[in-house]
Amino acid sequence: MPPRVKVTKEMVADASFELIRSDGHEKLNARTIAEHLGCSTQPVLYSFKTVDEIREAAYEIADSYHTEFIMPDEKDGNPMLALGLNYVRFAQEEKNLFRFLFQTDKFGGKDVRALMSDPGLSEILKIMAAGLKVDKKKAGEMFMTFFCVAHGMASLLANNSMKYDEKQCKKMLISVFDGMIAAGKGV
Repeated sequence: MPPRVKVTKEMVADASFELIRSDGHEKLNARTIAEHLGCSTQPVLYSFKTVDEIREAAYEIADSYHTEFIMPDEKDGNPMLALGLNYVRFAQEEKNLFRFLFQTDKFGGKDVRALMSDPGLSEILKIMAAGLKVDKKKAGEMFMTFFCVAHGMASLLANNSMKYDEKQCKKMLISVFDGMIAAGKGV
């Protein structure tokens, strides 16, 4: 008899992430995870007490993946615009993950202001403040406006309520960005 494959906690979390990514969070349960891993449900629930705990582990993986996906490259001339475009593109390319991260009761109910304390965003705000010659607080206010527009666009895309047109999305985000700059300078 061949030895049993040991199903680890990481394997369950990774499989859950992949299932959510491909099929949506609604299809995630012990049976679908077990099928994905080629095992019974017992090893799936060995390391986690509940499927909710598995969802939390999958959320952490999805959140890290999302953060890496949307962060602008150093070569991007306008990191704020690049961040917004990447965010919208994520919603288009990873609809199931976007809905899981931002549109589920359990995980989507995070306060938008919590974004402001994200260490990755701090660097963007610093660059934005210096480039626009505004203080960090004003840069944060501008970011919130920009984020709300980008999130609305991303939500429409993730829920198939809008067709993706990269040029049009970029044009809209540039308009919002330019408007924020004009408003920020009192024009």
